Amino acid sequence: METFSNVFQYPYSVIEDVPFDMKGRWREEYFHNDNPIVLELGCGKGEYTVGLARLYPDVNFIGVDIKGARMHKGAKEALTEGLKNVAFLRTNIEIIDRFFAEGEVQEIWLTFSDPQMKNPRKRLTSTYFMARYRHFLKDGGIVHLKTDSNFLFTYTSYMVEHNHLPLLFRTEDLYHTEGIDSETQKILSIQTYYEAQWIERGLNIKYMKFCLPHNGDLEEPDVEIPLDDYRSFRRTKRSGLDTSK
Repeated sequence: METFSNVFQYPYSVIEDVPFDMKGRWREEYFHNDNPIVLELGCGKGEYTVGLARLYPDVNFIGVDIKGARMHKGAKEALTEGLKNVAFLRTNIEIIDRFFAEGEVQEIWLTFSDPQMKNPRKRLTSTYFMARYRHFLKDGGIVHLKTDSNFLFTYTSYMVEHNHLPLLFRTEDLYHTEGIDSETQKILSIQTYYEAQWIERGLNIKYMKFCLPHNGDLEEPDVEIPLDDYRSFRRTKRSGLDTSK
């Protein structure tokens, strides 16, 4: 991927020695437009990043993941199709705020993130990450969560409720919910490889979107949540616990 013009690789080992000079200048130096910027954190193969870019040519999309072998597929597809509104950033999401300036990003997508049932700090909807999102997501910017994990969905629901974050939409069974507007249906129709596998297994796909204002302290919900009975695709959970906070 070193030869891909749409990929920027700055893991921990690089960013410590080489500052990311494009912070605050993504539109000016890469996209060459004034369109909104949307991130997909934990983009995997980039299906959502590329799919959204096809649907919305007037929006800039950046897929972020640390695993380059997965990201390669989406990056290559975007180059082959000539999608100028797509970029990929290979880095650790824990340092995501080093790459974007205040208010530079309008929306964040979290698609099938690892629920991190044992470690609240690592959940991408935890206070640890939400505080980082505030550094670069515009005030009141939108966070989307699409997941098969009942644990992560429930945890995030409690996070939103406990911190009084404006909830825009929520469904526990995306593909069997009536009344979803056509625009939302179009966006949510994009399916990742693993999502198709989970649907085939009969798992409900859950989705919510909420706003993240900059004001107010964020607190973790003090609630015990039943653990998922699997860890990821075709793997059983390793913990003997039944619930976690």
